[in-house]
Order: sequence, then structure tokens, then C-alpha cells
Amino acid sequence: MSASAHDDAVDPGPESFRALLHEQRVWDPRRTTLPALDPDQVPGRPLPLFRQWFAEAADAGAVEPHTVSLATTGADGLPDVRIVMLHDADEDAGFSFATHADSRKGRQLAEHPYAALCLYWPVLGRQVRVRGPVAPAPHTEALADLHAHSPGALAAALTAHQSEPLDSPAVLRTAADAAWARAQREPDADAPDWTLYHLPPEEIEFFQGDQARRHVRVRYTLHADGWARELLWP
Repeated sequence: MSASAHDDAVDPGPESFRALLHEQRVWDPRRTTLPALDPDQVPGRPLPLFRQWFAEAADAGAVEPHTVSLATTGADGLPDVRIVMLHDADEDAGFSFATHADSRKGRQLAEHPYAALCLYWPVLGRQVRVRGPVAPAPHTEALADLHAHSPGALAAALTAHQSEPLDSPAVLRTAADAAWARAQREPDADAPDWTLYHLPPEEIEFFQGDQARRHVRVRYTLHADGWARELLWP
């Protein structure tokens, strides 16, 4: 793609950009409610608290509360981060997400099977950070998970080639149209490269924002005898 493709874009310029940036406010009380978090009342295990927070975020009107930042590291030792969808969170498998095994993140997870997740729900001033090892689920489980979602999810999985260079939008349209047609025709179609990943957490931190900046941070760390909890300075 040539640089001329963006010649018509309107750049506000560095000064206007900085002014606009500095006008933004965090946790505007007109749109945000900051609940209190009593660290003495949190459960002994993190997953019940996570599921509670997720339900409260959805109930509070958080936009796409299941979106999660996924950070990985490649063989070059450099970090990468992108947004994926959370597919599940349970005591056995941990946190689950899916992607193509030959995508950039899929290759990075094969090279370095450890990742970090971060969910942010600004409507409540909350974020959750997770770290742990990552392993692919059996393909039958990945297909069952894929087929439980919309036809669009299957069409996207069938389109494949994620992260590869694209010659033109027309090439994508042709491939996507063919994938949509197949997804409608074969709702149980196989997508051999589609992979469901499980991240059993070794560390989970819950962050509750506070207007006076006395934020509450509770970190759970997994040890051989179970979960330990501690408070962190903001």
C-alpha cells in the first residue's frame, strides 16, 4: 500500500492532537460508577470474583465486555498485543480464546507458550490482568466451540490466511464471499487451522479505580497449596 493512499486523511497536527488528548477525562462521573472493593471480602479463589465482575460489567452496559487484550512474545523476544474475544473462564481450563494456529499470535504461542490478558471495563473503573501458560485444546473442542458461535465466526475461520500479506481488498472479498457461502452451506464445516487455546492462570490481579486515586489492587498468585492474595500499592 503506497503512502499516497492516506494523502486525503485529515491530520489535526501535533498541537491540536495534544490539546485533544489532554481534554479527555478518566471515569467521568456522568458516565462512570466506581464501586467500592473491600479486599477483606474477596473470595479465596479468583475465578468466582472474575465471573462476578464480568456479570456486573455486562449489567452496567459495558460495550463488548468479552473483549480482551492478548499479549504474546515471539522467538525474537519482542512483545505483541491485540484484542481477541474471551470464549470461557472456568476452574479447569482457565481463560479460553481462539485464533488461527498459523497466525502471528498462533506462531508466537507455539514458540513461547505463555501469555498475558487484560480486560478493561471503564464503565466501572475496573480492569483484570491475567498471566499464565497457554496450551491448545483438542481440535474437536475447538470445532465445537466454533460451531457454537455465529455463521460469521465460521466464515472468518474458513477465510484463513490471518496475518499474511494481502494483495488487495478484492482478493479478500472473493475469499470472504466463498467462506460465507460455505459456512451457510456447511454449518458444521471443519476449519483445520482454527485453534482454541486455554490459559490456566498463575496470577490474576483485580484493579478497582477510585476517584481519589486510592485504587484497590488485589493480586492472586497460585502456589502448590492453592491461591494466595495480597494488596498492591496503586
